[in-house]
Amino acid sequence: MDTIVKFAVGFEDADERLDRFLGRMCSDFSRVRLQDFIREKHVLVNGAAAKPSQALRSGDEVVLIAPTAVEPSPLLAQDISLDILFEDESILVINKPPGLVVHPGAGNHEGTVANAVLHHCEGIAVVGGVERPGIVHRLDKETSGCLVIAKTEKAHRLIADEFASRGVEKAYLALVDGTPRMPHGKIDVAIGRHKVHRQKMAVDERGREALTHYRVLASNEAKALVECRPRTGRTHQIRVHLKHLGQPVTGDPVYGRRGSHERHFLHAWKLTLTHPESGERVSFTAPVAEDFPAWAKEAALNYDATLTKKQAVQNTTHDHD
Repeated sequence: MDTIVKFAVGFEDADERLDRFLGRMCSDFSRVRLQDFIREKHVLVNGAAAKPSQALRSGDEVVLIAPTAVEPSPLLAQDISLDILFEDESILVINKPPGLVVHPGAGNHEGTVANAVLHHCEGIAVVGGVERPGIVHRLDKETSGCLVIAKTEKAHRLIADEFASRGVEKAYLALVDGTPRMPHGKIDVAIGRHKVHRQKMAVDERGREALTHYRVLASNEAKALVECRPRTGRTHQIRVHLKHLGQPVTGDPVYGRRGSHERHFLHAWKLTLTHPESGERVSFTAPVAEDFPAWAKEAALNYDATLTKKQAVQNTTHDHD
């Protein structure tokens, strides 16, 4: 049977949009899923179907009829191997390999992360929408590393909100051509759609704000390993910012040059977020991809060990306070 939930609109809720009201009252569903319910006429206001933007009045009765039967997913569930870093009832964190697309799109209808999680996770078909089950954020096809998937509507909503509010901490490793002049710093330049090549992004003072902190971890005569911590989430942000710095990502055919490499060397190394159930901060690290040069992998391991030791000292200090 369908799940039926009723809400009375109070004086303090008057004039609020229906979709926003439901977003506050139904924390187990994402905003996207609630809007789908409204459009599919599973939400009634005083017995009648309504639009997401409908303004509510004090005394209105809002009824949500949440269907328990799951519509068949338009995507194919495929038994694709996943490199799992962590999994519980709420989230799945994987180390995405280069070359694997996150969700289906033009030219990529199968063989994606979304197809894989449909096979791996029972009940995930409608989490966040049937077109992108469980997908909260994405990595470019050739970018490897940490990717978190939400297994419940609640997890999807909370993690999506945390990404939107910039609460998720991300650290990437980039192998770049040349070495930045300054060993560390920030790149604070706006990014917008390229004026001519619309599939590309570019530095544009009229674009959206974009901020990336960077640190050079190691270098040789031709290349450097750079840790990048983006504070905003613009499309291709790190790749565009590193090109602006004068050191494009090695193997990047869009913002640098492909050369003999099969992919651009960008790796989503670390991810820290708030667990949707426990409320605790949790961190995940994806081992540096095997195709990175040995000296770069060694530098990353050494830097990670330094960070771990520093954190241990800080924790000891706090315990004694």
